[in-house]
Amino acid sequence: MIATAHKISPHITHEDAAPSPGGSFTIASWNLLRRDGATLREVLHVADTLRPDIFLMQEAMPEIDQLPKILGGHYTRIPLPGRPHGTACWSRYSFTRPPIACALPSGIIVRRHAQLIDFGTFSLANLHLSHGQILNRRQLRRIAHFLRPTALMMGDFNLVGPTLVPGFHDVGPRATTHRMVDMLPIRIDRCLIRGMTRQRTQVLPNFSSDHHPICVRLTLNGG
Repeated sequence: MIATAHKISPHITHEDAAPSPGGSFTIASWNLLRRDGATLREVLHVADTLRPDIFLMQEAMPEIDQLPKILGGHYTRIPLPGRPHGTACWSRYSFTRPPIACALPSGIIVRRHAQLIDFGTFSLANLHLSHGQILNRRQLRRIAHFLRPTALMMGDFNLVGPTLVPGFHDVGPRATTHRMVDMLPIRIDRCLIRGMTRQRTQVLPNFSSDHHPICVRLTLNGG
């Protein structure tokens, strides 16, 4: 049963700073599937279940902009060029500078960008990459140059093989996260890290989306 919005427990709000080296945090990611996918109610249910410090979303519609009014914290959403949906991030940590959209080498149909967010002690890229294995890896290598030494890349990679990004390690769940044309189980929702250590992972049911929410607990190296 999906929890209603008024039952969602409030998260710790924007007063919290990002963890220092040696500290840990929980990050979740979910491709919501635009208009036909996960509802705000389902997003709130996942947030209440996983209790993430950071929640990344892909194909997020304007409805999701209500999250900070309900959960507090910090929020940003950047639509894809010419489209109503895009990448979104809710966080209980404040952003050290305004999040930016990093243009990526794009495919024939859709122009793509990565949502880059900096928390001071680490940075991240919220991703919805193109289809095409060679193009995907070009996009990942470009993004890596804009991140801090301690960083992560997470989201819908649309990639079935190894990521091949120097310095980064794939630590996301090894379970199925998507079914291609509702038949072929594949793992395309990923988490790559640099300067961090994975503690645990989790995958939830997909609800109204064709992707499963994934969650990773990470510790910053050092400290």
